[in-house]
Amino acid sequence: MLCQFSFQNFKSYRKETTFDMQASAIQEFSDSLIIKEKCSSLLPVSVIYGPNGGGKSNLLHALACLISTVVKPVHDLEKNRKSLILQQRVAAEPFLFDHVSAKEPSEFQIFFRTDEYEYRYYLAVSEDEITAEILDRKKIGGKKPAHIFYREVEEISLGPVLKKENVNTSVNSKMPYLSFLAINYNIPVIAKVQEWFESCIIRSYANPTAEMQIMISNDREFKRQILLLLNDMGIDADDYRFDEREKQLYLKRSIGGGEYELPFDHESDGTKKLIAALPVLLLALREGRLVIIDELDAKLHPKLLRYVISMFKSRKLNRYGAQLLFTSHDMATMKNAVFRRDEIWFAALDKDHSSELYSLYEIRREDNERVNSTAAFDKQYLEGRYGADPYLQNILSENEWGGEPKCPMAVTDDRISESDSV
Repeated sequence: MLCQFSFQNFKSYRKETTFDMQASAIQEFSDSLIIKEKCSSLLPVSVIYGPNGGGKSNLLHALACLISTVVKPVHDLEKNRKSLILQQRVAAEPFLFDHVSAKEPSEFQIFFRTDEYEYRYYLAVSEDEITAEILDRKKIGGKKPAHIFYREVEEISLGPVLKKENVNTSVNSKMPYLSFLAINYNIPVIAKVQEWFESCIIRSYANPTAEMQIMISNDREFKRQILLLLNDMGIDADDYRFDEREKQLYLKRSIGGGEYELPFDHESDGTKKLIAALPVLLLALREGRLVIIDELDAKLHPKLLRYVISMFKSRKLNRYGAQLLFTSHDMATMKNAVFRRDEIWFAALDKDHSSELYSLYEIRREDNERVNSTAAFDKQYLEGRYGADPYLQNILSENEWGGEPKCPMAVTDDRISESDSV
């Protein structure tokens, strides 16, 4: 489960930016949180809003860059331990609107949790070469992190766990040491970390070719669940089949006592989107995976998008800690009846054309009060109160909100920090 992700000097993001899936101390939808003893509760869903070009997709690209950099070498050699659902490798590209940043590495740091441990993994990449890499872990409920390995350019320092394994410390400069260990050794701690990265699902439905990558499962129960959900969402379907010769998917329907098949190409865009997405979402719920989807709302009716969100917020359906992270332009779901304040994030460019990221929960008015949990989030966003929409600015008087909203990036005390946890 993803706890926190930080990065800097990547595409439109110049400064260090932190995205958090740890729940704040608020009461909204508390029954939907992913709870584990001795550690912070996690959010099952987060959404990023903002104008085109503001940096929404680049946040997901940064996370995809880290994941694909770790996973691709392992997958290329067919050493992966889980089925991969990655579209492609995302290269590390620095912020180019600054002469200094353009020559510096892109840096990524991720905190994630498995059954027994919390891990911190740090990676710095410059021109496809690894300049630094760190892996630590801490027992859930423990205080002191254990050092697994530390890499600075060509120098690699091993922690106690790896020292006794007699592992090789000579690795290609373009390959993460984590990937190298996963390929060449069967070390439990490395296998567990690698499996977590491999479990992450990355999809982009803004890309037309992605919609043709449909997962068809031979698992009857899995297929039954897909059909149940399609019907529950108002898409009448009795069955479906994939024709290997035609390379075409057919949906079967019973109408007026007769059975009819309609080719996938003839379905509506919304139906095609659901058929492409549902198997991925169900797989995540069944196995407790992280799903990252750019523009999940594209071509989906707002009610269907709400349904998808509710699947991850339901403890009955989401029993294994699956998480959904997506970007959206859909105002119909930016409601206090759908999201907690810490589940809504905004990405927008500052005056230096660098992206900034902040959550709705972090926004404060001049009186230092947070946005109320009962507020009309969509209305206030369109009025320019949240500072992430360039089209409708200064609608409210400065007397009411005191000018531009303050968006501090400080996290609350109960969240992970580099100094006290991994």
